[in-house]
Amino acid sequence: MTHGKPLTRYAWLSIGAAVLTMGLKGSAYALTGSVGLLSDALESGINLAAALLALWALTIAARPPDEEHVYGHGKAEYFSSGVEGGLIVVAAVSIIWAGVQRLLHPRPLEQLGVGLAISVVASLVNLGAALILRRAGRRHHSIALEADAEHLLSDVWTSVAVLSGVGAVALTGWQPLDSLLAIGVAFHIALTGYQLVHRSALGLMDTALPQEEVEAIQRLLSDYAGRGVRHHALRTRRAGSRCFISMHLMVPGDWTIQQGHDLAEEVEHRIQEINPRARVFTHVEPLEDPRSWGDQHIDRIYTAREQD
Repeated sequence: MTHGKPLTRYAWLSIGAAVLTMGLKGSAYALTGSVGLLSDALESGINLAAALLALWALTIAARPPDEEHVYGHGKAEYFSSGVEGGLIVVAAVSIIWAGVQRLLHPRPLEQLGVGLAISVVASLVNLGAALILRRAGRRHHSIALEADAEHLLSDVWTSVAVLSGVGAVALTGWQPLDSLLAIGVAFHIALTGYQLVHRSALGLMDTALPQEEVEAIQRLLSDYAGRGVRHHALRTRRAGSRCFISMHLMVPGDWTIQQGHDLAEEVEHRIQEINPRARVFTHVEPLEDPRSWGDQHIDRIYTAREQD
């Protein structure tokens, strides 16, 4: 994959942002004693772990196919985003625990002005890094970068909520607001983690391409109906930044092997024009052969066993 190096460069950006924000938010917590700011600092620690995982996954995914991995290494990205989602859930549980403990054992907040200012700077760093990562992830179809970006954006919104809570404590003097808001934020973080795990699981289970992409392929194939060409058994799946598409092309039985081959090459080329990251596999069959019509099911081997 030719874009492996630039993608790892984005991962290093995420690592740098995580280290910087973790230090800033940790300082803000040390100054104020706010559980809300502690939750923010803990999530920055998770950001760092996630960024390191993303770097590992992108490095693996950039490797070319080999004898043991003939379809490439793209699925490594799903492991990264899945583990990241699990770490987010763990962080959420830790925040809830800290918030409950602070409710049971209240402690006054200190130096709120300085703490809030530091946290605002950290949030701006996260926001800038997240926007860059999300744009790169969408451009390169990298779930690892997209997951990292969404996590950082979630962190930004978490910071906004925490800062609001700490500010409310400063204005009202009601200490439980800080802990209650931290607990509420933790549930939001847990939801983000679940969504990342769910999306990663779909990728590992070879989920098909989005419906609009499949429909675009179907429209392209319908252009050949006037030449007596039919198709079936269209299968698609995504593996990280790559995707795989296979189908059966049914042609008149009196076509030569060269004609069938030329058609397959043309179809594969046209699909790759609308989806450059696709690897396309075609199987040419004669229309007149009954066996060509007996394998239209998604899994013909499984279907044959069911019939037996």
